[in-house]
Amino acid sequence: MTHSMPALFLGHGSPMNVLEENVYTEAWRKLGQDLPRPKGIIAVSAHWYTRGTAVTAMENPRTIHDFGGFPQALFDTRYPAPGSPSLAKKVAEALAPVDVQLDREWGFDHGSWGVLIKMYPEADIPVVQLSVDGTKPAAYHFELGRKLAALREQGIMIVASGNVVHNLRMARWAAQAEPYDWAASFNNYVRDNLAWEGAAEEHPLVNFMQHEGAGLSNPTPEHYLPLLYVLGARLPGEAVSIPVDGLEMASLSMLSVKIG
Repeated sequence: MTHSMPALFLGHGSPMNVLEENVYTEAWRKLGQDLPRPKGIIAVSAHWYTRGTAVTAMENPRTIHDFGGFPQALFDTRYPAPGSPSLAKKVAEALAPVDVQLDREWGFDHGSWGVLIKMYPEADIPVVQLSVDGTKPAAYHFELGRKLAALREQGIMIVASGNVVHNLRMARWAAQAEPYDWAASFNNYVRDNLAWEGAAEEHPLVNFMQHEGAGLSNPTPEHYLPLLYVLGARLPGEAVSIPVDGLEMASLSMLSVKIG
């Protein structure tokens, strides 16, 4: 059997994790140190939410600072990883017949570079970023993950990032805030169903809105959907593990998932 690169979903949380060291950033760093070194990375971020599907296809993607109100040091930080037009074309071919735009304008938003800077601080692995089509249902994103699975056998790692619980309007900013019951319940629901196997249309995490806490946990779906690319890319019987978990500000899940 051909060895496949792992696929990861990382709960990225606040952009301040770029400057800070904590249990989450330590887990990301350890993944970068312990996992086989990929030939390239496909990043899927909650923060490139589009109409249609696109993949970055330039040689030198820019670092996007898509946030406000943070220290200047964060805006001064760059992640100069090379792009890979050849990998972008492979992604487009793998996702056919989906019409994938080869994008030369976007770059790396903080959902992608904010975690990769901890995993691979040397920024020496080629990265392409795949957008999340906000017009499509959850099953569509799971199916794209299935199509990307073949690239894992070519030394390509999938690194998706978002947060499976993401409700900043209800965040409690006090330190050590007790999680809302609905947030903890939905986070546990995700954990309990990560290793589920069966038809995509029946997958509990594709049909995540059936959970009573889903609406509050995901007022909009863009932070949840990147998880489905990783679950879709899972091979039958493949191991699933949780490198780190936690609920911050009462309504933000930092759950990370490793496939393989």
